Amino acid sequence: MLRKKGSTISLLIISLVLLFCAYNIKWGKERWKSILEYDAFGYYAYLPAIFIYQDLQYGFIEDIENKYNLKEKSGIHSFKQNQQGTILNKYYLGTAVAQLPFFYAAHLFSKWFGYDQDGFSKLYLVFINLAAIFYLMVSLIYLRRLLLPLHLSEWETSLLLFATVFGTNIFYYVINEPGMSHIYSLAFVTMFLFYSRELFTSPRIETYIILAALLALIVLIRPLNIITVLLLPFAAGSLPKLKSGLISFFSNKLALTASGITFLALVSLQVIIYKLTTGHWLVYSYGEEGFNFLNPHFVDILFSYKKGLFLYTPLFFISLIGGYFLWKQNRFQFITLFGFLVFLTYLLSSWWSWWYGGSFSGRPFLEFTPLFMLLLAFTLNGLQNSFAYRSYSALIIFLILVCQFQTYQYRKGYIHWEDMTREKYWEVFLNPRKLLL
Repeated sequence: MLRKKGSTISLLIISLVLLFCAYNIKWGKERWKSILEYDAFGYYAYLPAIFIYQDLQYGFIEDIENKYNLKEKSGIHSFKQNQQGTILNKYYLGTAVAQLPFFYAAHLFSKWFGYDQDGFSKLYLVFINLAAIFYLMVSLIYLRRLLLPLHLSEWETSLLLFATVFGTNIFYYVINEPGMSHIYSLAFVTMFLFYSRELFTSPRIETYIILAALLALIVLIRPLNIITVLLLPFAAGSLPKLKSGLISFFSNKLALTASGITFLALVSLQVIIYKLTTGHWLVYSYGEEGFNFLNPHFVDILFSYKKGLFLYTPLFFISLIGGYFLWKQNRFQFITLFGFLVFLTYLLSSWWSWWYGGSFSGRPFLEFTPLFMLLLAFTLNGLQNSFAYRSYSALIIFLILVCQFQTYQYRKGYIHWEDMTREKYWEVFLNPRKLLL
C-alpha cells in the first residue's frame, strides 16, 4: 500500500507541475495560438477537416489564418502537399486519432463557454495541451508497472519517474510542442512494452487484441515505429519463452484472427483517407524526402553539437551503464535490447534530415525513453557499493537539473533549434548569463 501511495503522490506532483507550467507558458494572452505550429498543425488538421468542415482539401485553413491572425511563420500551410492537383495532408493520421477524445471535449466546452466551434478557438488548442499531459501520465503509469518486477524502492521508482519527465526532452514537448506526435507514441510504445511482457507470462485473448491495437496506433502515428514489434524478444526474456509464446499465438486461430482484424481495421483508416483524398489506396506523402540507408549519420545523431542525443539528453548516455548489469543478469535480453537500439539509431540516422529540423535533442528517440529508464533501473539495482550507488543517484539528479537548464535555454533561443556548433554550445553551456533574459 505504501508503494502505491508513494507512486500516486509522485504522479500527482508531476501532473500539477506540468499543468502549472502549461498554464503559464502557453495558455495566456495570445500564446495559446502557438500550441499548434508546423508539423503539429498538420497532425491535428485531420480533426476539424473531417468532423467540422468535411473538407479534406483543407480549404478552410486560409479563413482560420485570417480569423486568428496566424502568421505564415507558424507553418500552418506546410502540411499540405500537392499530389497531381489534389491537396493531401503530408502527415499521418495516428496523432489525430489519439487527440480525438480531447477534440470532442473541446468542441462541447467551446459551445458551453461561448467560444467558436471552428476547431481552432482557444479551448481546442488548450485541450491538445491537456491531451499531451494525459498521454504522458498514461506513459508513466505503465512505466511504473514495467519497473515493478525489478523490486525498486519507492525512492528509486519516484526518481525514475521524475527523470523520465524532467531529465529528458519530454518536458519540453509536453509543454511547448504538445501537438507533436512523439508524446502519443510514447504512451502507446510504453503500453506495448508492458503488454508484450504479459504476452509471455499470462497470455489471454484480450492481450493479443490490445497488442494489435497498440501496434496499429503506433504505425498510424509513425510508420517507421513498426519496428517496436522487434522488442518482443526483449519482453520475452529468453529464447525458449519467445518461441513458446509465438507458437502459442500462431496456433490460436481465434487470437490470430481477432488481432489481425483489429490491426488491419485501425491501419486501414489511413488508407481510406488516401483513397478519399487522391483516389489511390497507397500514397507516399513525403515527396522527395526519404531515407539514405547507405549514408547513415550514426555518430552525428548521438554526439553532434547540432543535435546529438547524448549531448542534449546526457541521462540517456549514463543509462547505458545498465547494459553491464543486464549482461550479467540476462545476456539474451542484453543482446535483444541493444540490438534494437543500434538498429533504431541506424534507421533514424538514415533519414535525409537526420537532425529532424527544429527540435530539442533527438526527438525521434523520445517514444523509446522507457528503454533508457529500464537501463537506469538495472544500474540502480546492480550497484552494490554504497558510495557508487549514491554517486550514481546524485548524477541522475544533477543531469535532471542540467536538462532543465538546457530546456530553458532552448526555449529562449540560446540553444538554436537547428544551427548549433561546438563554439555556440560551449558559449552557453551551464552559463547563468544565458539563462535569464
